[in-house]
Amino acid sequence: MNRIAEVRRDTKETQIRVRVDLDGSGQAALATGIGFFDHMLDQIARHGLIDLDVDARGDLHIDGHHTVEDVGITLGMAVAQAVGDKKGITRYGQSYVPLDEALSRVVVDVSGRPGLHMDVPFKAGMVGGFDTQLAFEFFQGFANHALVTLHIDNLKGQNAHHQCETVFKAFARALRMALTPDPRSAGVIPSTKGSL
Repeated sequence: MNRIAEVRRDTKETQIRVRVDLDGSGQAALATGIGFFDHMLDQIARHGLIDLDVDARGDLHIDGHHTVEDVGITLGMAVAQAVGDKKGITRYGQSYVPLDEALSRVVVDVSGRPGLHMDVPFKAGMVGGFDTQLAFEFFQGFANHALVTLHIDNLKGQNAHHQCETVFKAFARALRMALTPDPRSAGVIPSTKGSL
């Protein structure tokens, strides 16, 4: 099964191209203009075993909001396209990830129903050039366009870098689990409704 997609999204604020291979090896080519955000996207690739290519040009002279949100939207669109009709996937995924004092939990349902429930009390407003408020905007854009339900909780943490990194790593691991083919359900949509 070829689970690869490439999506372009151009607006007056951003021009974004995202390519994903859901069955990759974690390779990433990332250029968003926001160093820490590239670092977080690299976590998604590496820990999700998704080959990820993101080229984003945004209005960073204003701030990072449009770029981060629109990368989330475009990545969500690419994942939805790559996963196709969802036959044979595990559907649900969850992960706890620690980093020193920080611990985060992410649970995902590839449900066809977008939803985000996020509780991450960041201890700082900025990490490098990344506004920590934009983590929510990224995941909101992703959930709405990948059509997934996401529950994201930072359970412990004093360092905003660690908090954010555990969230992105746990998201990657949970998404990897949910999108992994289930050999016992090959060709079957994992829902009593028969569609997702």
